[in-house]
Amino acid sequence: MDTARPPLPPFDHEGALTKVRMAENGWNNQDPEKVALAYSQDSQWRNRNSFINGRPEIIQFLKNKWERELDYKLIKELWAYGENRIAVRFAYEYRNSGNQWFRAYGNENWEFDELGLMRKRYASINDLTINDRDRLLKWPGSVRPEDYPGLSELAL
Repeated sequence: MDTARPPLPPFDHEGALTKVRMAENGWNNQDPEKVALAYSQDSQWRNRNSFINGRPEIIQFLKNKWERELDYKLIKELWAYGENRIAVRFAYEYRNSGNQWFRAYGNENWEFDELGLMRKRYASINDLTINDRDRLLKWPGSVRPEDYPGLSELAL
């Protein structure tokens, strides 16, 4: 049985900000099983050109992702919210096994159930090849420190 994951819908501004930061922190920790608990059992995703359904597929997708996308660092920013939906924009940086760095930019639309679990996630993402010297997401550890600039402050 799933347990509630506050903040719960309907979202106010503070609740939406909290939900976005929780998602960012979860993904930056790169623990697929733990991240998957934020999604409903029957969650549906579109991630680029992949269609993912349910927690087992989410877990496998994330395992594969973080095996390929090394030194992954992500920032999410609230774009809009209402009732049980949140829209975010994000950027993340990673390198591949050949040590080529990338910055991915994108937008996500989220829909939550009454327990605060994400039941739908639609992600549109574009990658840009960057040099190591052009990286902007360089904090120590996995989770972005509270005083580290966000996307707007980094002009991303």
